[in-house]
Amino acid sequence: MSLTSVELKANSSERIGWQFHRLALIGALIVGDAFIVTVSFVLAYVVRFLINLPFFNEGAMQPEFYTLLIMMLVPCWSALFAVYHLYDDKLLFNGTQEYQQITNATSMGMLIVVLLTFFWDNLVVARGWLLLSWFLSLSLMTLWRFGVRRFVYRLRKHGHLHKRVLIIGATEEGQAIAEQLLAEKRAGATIVGFIDNTLPVGSNVGHGKVKVLGTTGDFTQLVQQNNIEAIIIADTNLIREQLITINGAMDVLSRLEVMLAPGLFDLLTIGVQVREQGAVPLLSLNKTRITGLHAIGKKIVDVVGALVGLILLSPLLICVAIAIKLDSPGPIIYRRRVIGVGYREFSAFKFRTMYIDGDRRLTPEQRAELAQKGKLIDDPRITRVGKWLRRTSIDELPQLLNVLLGQMSLVGPRMITAGEMHHFGRWQHNLLTVRPGLTGLWQISGRSNLGYADRVRLDMHYIRNYSIWLDLFIIYRTIPVLLKGEGAY
Repeated sequence: MSLTSVELKANSSERIGWQFHRLALIGALIVGDAFIVTVSFVLAYVVRFLINLPFFNEGAMQPEFYTLLIMMLVPCWSALFAVYHLYDDKLLFNGTQEYQQITNATSMGMLIVVLLTFFWDNLVVARGWLLLSWFLSLSLMTLWRFGVRRFVYRLRKHGHLHKRVLIIGATEEGQAIAEQLLAEKRAGATIVGFIDNTLPVGSNVGHGKVKVLGTTGDFTQLVQQNNIEAIIIADTNLIREQLITINGAMDVLSRLEVMLAPGLFDLLTIGVQVREQGAVPLLSLNKTRITGLHAIGKKIVDVVGALVGLILLSPLLICVAIAIKLDSPGPIIYRRRVIGVGYREFSAFKFRTMYIDGDRRLTPEQRAELAQKGKLIDDPRITRVGKWLRRTSIDELPQLLNVLLGQMSLVGPRMITAGEMHHFGRWQHNLLTVRPGLTGLWQISGRSNLGYADRVRLDMHYIRNYSIWLDLFIIYRTIPVLLKGEGAY
């Protein structure tokens, strides 16, 4: 499919505009980062030497020394940020990896300074200043980048800072990706079209919003004509010869960003390691998805968070227990049998929200709806107190005990029962490599309004993209969702 000269000129102007805005934004980030780091170091000096805090010993102020040190450290911090890809537009403004890299770069910078003080006798830096500098630079930098991200999202919603994306494969997964990116304006992607070897050129796919532009044989031409900046490969049926042809074109057009749809690498969801058996490189599958330092960090957050939560919420838990007992006969705690890591069953604790004879209150139609969706909007089994508990998700607070027992996490995939396993098909093994969560992406993205397909998609995203920052982000987003009570029944 050929484009007119007017369309080609418009596409070229759009690409030039995107590149200009990208360079301007990265330049502003570099300047802003340097300013924030400078403020952090100066503020640390003020707190350490000019404010008489009881836990700091008196020390020599040495303003000239610290001025020179700060002037040397600020460009070093900028260089570290560049090394940790904090000026790479592929990393910026999407997901939580940016915040993780800020932590890594800041911590590495302070570690280098500490090591220098050990090996350089003439370099004596106050430990209080180092600690304050690390804390302030990390905190202020995170807030600064958070603010910039909000600004970028506003620009993207108004059509700026968008990449022109071409999707290879108008498969079900390819169309789902296109719909999600089109709906999520802040993702910053303009879906130009599909490349597909089965559908006729010009076919409308994805609810008629995107067209098939050509076949894999037209790849190079379509990329040049449409000024494509990124491609997403979503066709799992591409044969070796076609992939080689496309990769060859990518070598020529090195400016392309290449992304693979998750369905091409299902095994990566559970994590793989490269190992050698003799001289043969093989992929070894992890039995659990979150390992090493990530697992330790997640365990610390789980234990500390569950303990603090139980202590702070104990008055509320006692009041709820009394209300349940007064509202209807039956036990206070309901034990729901669910599947955990490695297909191990355990009892998830919940406040009882149903009548003990609840199943006898269901009509045949309600039984059929329950079997299909797993939830009922107007459930006659739920008690008066239970409706309020479910709307606020207070009924799930006893699961903090499951977190302490190591059966659950504060954040993770939604728990499932043995009877629900068939809904997750080939994704079952992936879901059961991570402990189910008290909250998760499903909690902040619709709760009970989500069908099984959406739940699987969100849980797979969480497992693939896990980081401690993603956990903290989900916890942060959970609070307003619970207060609004949307999607809970």
